[in-house]
Formats: sequence, C-alpha cells, structure tokens
Amino acid sequence: MKTRRPTRATLATLVAAAAVAGGAGVSMPSAHASGTDAFYSYDGSAPLSSYAPGTVLKTRTLPYHVAGIPTPVKAVQLLYRTTDAQGRPVANVTSVLEPNVTANPDKVVSYQSFYDSLNPEDSPSRSIAGDVSLGGAINDAEALFIAPELLQGYPVIVADTQGQKADFAAGPEYGTNTLDSIRAVTASSATGVSPSAEVGLLGYSGGAIATNWAAALAPSYAPDVNKNLIGATEGGLLVDPAHNLGYVSGSSIWAGIAPMALIGVARAYNLNLQPYLSAYGASLFTKLQNASIANVLGQYPGLTYRQLVKPQYADPNSIPAFVTAVNKLNLGSRPTPTVPLSISQGEGGWAEGTSGDKPGIGKGDGVMIAGDVRTLARQYCSTGNSSVQWTPYPLTSHIPTAALWAPTALAWLDARFAGLKAPSSCGSIPTGNPLTPQAPTAG
Repeated sequence: MKTRRPTRATLATLVAAAAVAGGAGVSMPSAHASGTDAFYSYDGSAPLSSYAPGTVLKTRTLPYHVAGIPTPVKAVQLLYRTTDAQGRPVANVTSVLEPNVTANPDKVVSYQSFYDSLNPEDSPSRSIAGDVSLGGAINDAEALFIAPELLQGYPVIVADTQGQKADFAAGPEYGTNTLDSIRAVTASSATGVSPSAEVGLLGYSGGAIATNWAAALAPSYAPDVNKNLIGATEGGLLVDPAHNLGYVSGSSIWAGIAPMALIGVARAYNLNLQPYLSAYGASLFTKLQNASIANVLGQYPGLTYRQLVKPQYADPNSIPAFVTAVNKLNLGSRPTPTVPLSISQGEGGWAEGTSGDKPGIGKGDGVMIAGDVRTLARQYCSTGNSSVQWTPYPLTSHIPTAALWAPTALAWLDARFAGLKAPSSCGSIPTGNPLTPQAPTAG
C-alpha cells in the first residue's frame, strides 16, 4: 500500500492541487454565507418532525472557497434534518467537496472539522461558501487535511458538526449531525455519491469528538449508516469533560477553553449557570458567547475554574445541572462502536503549558487526557471491538501531534477502503483513568 504524506507545499499549492483533482474550468456562481443567508433556514410548511433524520431540505452548488478565494473544486451544500443534543428535530448544513469524474462514488470520507467555536458564523459551510472570519480561518487551514483526500478521488463530506447554534463541546449533537450529514449526502442525487458508498470517518481534536460520537451512536441511531462505515480514525480525543475541566484549569495556553465548553454545553442543554458564577465568571461568559478557539487560546493564562464560580461552588459537582450534563457527555458511558478504530493521543502537554501531575488525571497533550483515552480504548476492546489501534505520542503536545497523526490517519483509511485487516492494540494498551459517572456533592 502506498502511504500518502502531505508535502511541505504551501496551503495555496495544496488547494491548487485539489482544484486540479476537482476538474479545471468548473464555473459556478459564488455565494456569501452571511448570518442572514436564507439557505440556512428551514422555511417549509411541514414541521421538521415530519421528516426522517437525514432528509434533504435544500440544495445549492457553489465553488469551494479557501480564505474567501473560490477554487475550481465544486461544493454541494445541503440543508438537512437532524437531531440536537436534547433529541429535538433541527435543520443543519453540510458540504460535500467533489473531485473530478475519475472519483469513486462508492468511497467517501467524512471529515469532521476542529473549528471549535461558539459562533455559527465560523462553521465550515460558511467558509466553504466564501465567508472570511477569524474563527473561520481554521476551516481554511484544514484544506491541508482535505486536499490529499480529494487527490485520491474521494468525495469529502464536511458537516457543521456543532449545529446552527454552535453547541461547542456537546458531543452527542456532534455525532447526530455527522451521521445525518452522511445520510443526506448519500441520499441526494446532486452529490454524485452512491447511496451504498463506503464511508470513512476522520477527525482530530474537536473533529475527533464528532468522529467518536458518530461511531458510538451509529449502531442505534443510524444503523443504515453504520453498515457502510469502514472505520474511524481520530486523534486528540475528549473522553470525559469532567476530567478535562480540572486538567486545563490554570494552563497557560488552554485555560480559556473551559468557559467556552461550559457555555456550549449550557446552550445545548438549556442550562442556566448564571446563579453559580462569580462576578468575573459572569463577565467572561458574556464576553465569550460568540468566541472561537482563536479568541481564547493563550489569552487567559492561569485561569482556573474556581475563578469562574462563587466560593460555595468551587467543587463543580455541587452544581446539579453540571453533573447531569457532564455525565451525558462521558464517552465511557456510551456504547462501543462496531467499526475499526484508530485512536492517537499526545502526552507532552507540558509544552503547551498544562501540568500533568494533577491527582486522578495524569498526563495529557495540554487539553486532552491520555489516561482517559487509554481507558476508553481498553473498554472498547473488552466489550467486543477487537479492531482498536491505540497510538501514543509521549513527547508531543496537542498541536504538533496533529501533524504526526494526519499522514498515518490518511494511510489507515486507505487501507480500510482497500479491504485490508485493521491493526489492533487490544491486549497491550496500558491502564488509564476511571471513567465512572460524576456524583453530586453538597454545595
């Protein structure tokens, strides 16, 4: 098997290569996906609940934009029916990027973005349609991950995994948005993707959240999709957010992600955290309502959870709403995926300013916790999935680990599409942290 590795070419060169794969000379109107773009709104007469999850509601075709610049790669965008974190019917948007006519419509990659934002304007579909924003710049950088797939001839699905409210860190919603995106793309005649296409899941960091939740929910929520999944490869995975809240507390780079996650989860589950916040916490929550990761990374050095709340709520488990929500987000309490998995995790979090010596947490990559990932992988092995590959990166932190993970992840997917047996680490994964649900404590 030939292993593909991203070159040292610039982003522009990679996108140009993808444009060649997409077919030179494609002429399409451009669209500006502003906040008032009618495409994002469901305006049908029938209630959304009358449609099955994955039903296509609207379709449009436009060029794939990178940094606001149109390329010859065609993008088909779909408004589709899906399910939010509370099980309610909602509409969401996905995009499928199409290579040239030599593409294989029977193989498709579902790429889950790590756009990590509380602002719907930063979603991948808006960048693909031509919007330019600080948070959306992450989508443009992800062309480095997408271009190699297009060059292989795979159509690439890129859903707005956080939904139209940007419910950051709400893992179950990431999963349903991803699965219904695949349903929509394979059902739409406009995409050229076969209804029976094999699908590979790919994602890092925030994209790993969507990837793993999709794989875990697929057998029950979308068995029709699950039967066509050939595997999921991910890196930098969030497993148990209750642990991560303590892990990033005080970090010089990642501390600001904690209030973002609390805002996103509260938004997803309609939780009112205001009564528990300190004056500073309330001010910060107001400031970050539409923040992206670009607005917090390295900008709140040393911020601790205790600074966000009133003294009597220094233990997060003293907040009943927190305990209820965070237990819903623990992958350790969810079903085992039935498809092959490749899970990678950095352990050098000190390089990104996060201490690894906190009791019950141990090492991580700066934001994600290595012990949680090991336990989840071991749990999957012991509950029926013998095709789990676990790859540690002991010396690298979250950001550089992405560069190490990407070429191996792409090669792993190629091997699954080729029908090769998936490698396994089951039986050799070290023990990790307990993933038991949180228990409420007295405030």
